[in-house]
Amino acid sequence: MSSSVPLRSIGRARNDDIAVNWPRRDDLTTLTIRVGVVLSLPALIWMTGAAEGGNAHLVVPLAVVTVLYGFALLIARVIRLGDPPAWFVTSADTTLSLTACAFTGGAHSLFVAVLPLVVIAASLREEPRWGATFAVAIGIAFTAIGYFTTQPVDPRPNEVLVGLWWTMYLLATASLVGVFVRRLRRGFQAAAESEAEALAERAALEEERDLRARLLDSQQARLDGLRVILHEFRTPIVSLSALLRDAESQETPVKPAAITLLSAHVRHLEDMLAGLADVALAEGSPVGRVRDRKVRLDELVESVFDGAGIPPERRLSFIRPPESVAICEPQRLRRILVNLAENAGRISGTAAVEMYLIREKDNLIAEVRDRGPGLPPDQLGLVTRKYTSFGERRGTSGLGLWIVEQLTSAMNGTLTLNSRHGGGLVTRLVVPLRWA
Repeated sequence: MSSSVPLRSIGRARNDDIAVNWPRRDDLTTLTIRVGVVLSLPALIWMTGAAEGGNAHLVVPLAVVTVLYGFALLIARVIRLGDPPAWFVTSADTTLSLTACAFTGGAHSLFVAVLPLVVIAASLREEPRWGATFAVAIGIAFTAIGYFTTQPVDPRPNEVLVGLWWTMYLLATASLVGVFVRRLRRGFQAAAESEAEALAERAALEEERDLRARLLDSQQARLDGLRVILHEFRTPIVSLSALLRDAESQETPVKPAAITLLSAHVRHLEDMLAGLADVALAEGSPVGRVRDRKVRLDELVESVFDGAGIPPERRLSFIRPPESVAICEPQRLRRILVNLAENAGRISGTAAVEMYLIREKDNLIAEVRDRGPGLPPDQLGLVTRKYTSFGERRGTSGLGLWIVEQLTSAMNGTLTLNSRHGGGLVTRLVVPLRWA
């Protein structure tokens, strides 16, 4: 009546694992042994003629119950109902085995060979320390059954010796199973410790790799910041140098417009320096801290054209409503529009650079249109990547549109590029702003 099942202390297999992997080799072995054992009882009753005596009314029901019990466990395993409690299986196996021994010869019953299987299965189901106690108990029970049920062919002490003989071997079987279980447990524990060490080493390696990646990202962010500084300072420095040369030449008087442009560039540089002071507060981003001010859109357009170096004859602007005043961080918005206007002016030749600023509810819609060569549709989504330049832009730093996209994201806006009918590009910026 044995049933080889996983040791509790090691851990039962989960039902879903059994469902996925069933039938496993150990399941097939267990089921085959159980079916063979329950079928051996009717065969033993037939061979010994135990059902022909006065105990037929007990032997036949015993055989029927044993077969039904074995096949019930088989069906429960096949349809995945789960195993019954260990104490129930152990009690049923023990009771049926000892009863079968009593009705098939007592101390001389061949069915006594099943008792070691019962002891092995019970030792595996329960804690190994109870295996020896259980083996002694079942051995004593078998000795008593042999003493009272065996036909008196030999002197009575012979049945007692047979019972003690089997008790000794049952105890040896339980002890040997305990040794195997302890070795298995140590093996499982060693494997678990090795796996834990491997997982810890893997975690340490992954942490070291992540730290290295973060350090590389930090270094790359610093390099990007330096390139952004060079890119953003180039235009105002060039303009300031040109204005100062004109002023030093004294050939023509300094015009008020030149002084205004000079003041705008100085303010731009001051804002850039203030933004650089906030780089550490923005996790390495060149965006800096937000400083909101009131900005008139018409003044912003002129400042952008001046900053981008677009001559008056190439400027075309449209503002709606004309007197709109936004409340925003002007440095960011100006940097975005100057970059876009500068790119448009560089690739448009002598054509006009068009700038449209439209207030739509709480959003500012800004469009910069040029008449350059444009870009193929498959490159429109790539041109805002860092260090990327196409067409006539090839050879530049490839940072302008990337900076624009970073600043746009910092303002919770969106940036899209579309081909323009007749040639050129339309760069569309949508930014949520507060309005005065």
